[in-house]
Amino acid sequence: MNASPFSSLSDGSQRLQALVGAWRGEEEVAATQWTDAGTATSEVQTEAEFGGLFVVQRYRQRRDGTVSFGAHNVFGFDQQNDVVTMHQFDSMGFVPMSPATGTWNGSELMLERSSPRGAARAVYSFDGADAYRMKLQFKPAGSDAWQDMVSGLYRHIPPSSINGF
Repeated sequence: MNASPFSSLSDGSQRLQALVGAWRGEEEVAATQWTDAGTATSEVQTEAEFGGLFVVQRYRQRRDGTVSFGAHNVFGFDQQNDVVTMHQFDSMGFVPMSPATGTWNGSELMLERSSPRGAARAVYSFDGADAYRMKLQFKPAGSDAWQDMVSGLYRHIPPSSINGF
């Protein structure tokens, strides 16, 4: 009898499992062309799919008690190119031309994606199994400077603490 193709994950797919779980975050939001500066809270629900080959993340940000931004991210590991991929679909409505790609450096995962509007960079830094930091930056087309957009600290919470996903 053959073993399931999902029973043995590559190292790259195994590392993505660090994102799995329910998380709550406190965020600092920078002033950008899309929003004003301020603070936000967020809820993140991340699940392993297809035996862990992909990790699906649902993200919801609240400002002043109202959902201000939402995203659905699909992470995978491209073994052929030895990179992590992230396809993001969000409430801004921009359809990504291609996924963000990146690599791990120790406990930090950095992903970048370019479009005609500019480049985006997301950095996930893990503080053990129960917390991580995320920083999102944007570099407008024609600029060499990265601008902070959102940064936050996210902590594991019981999955039953998240409602409405």
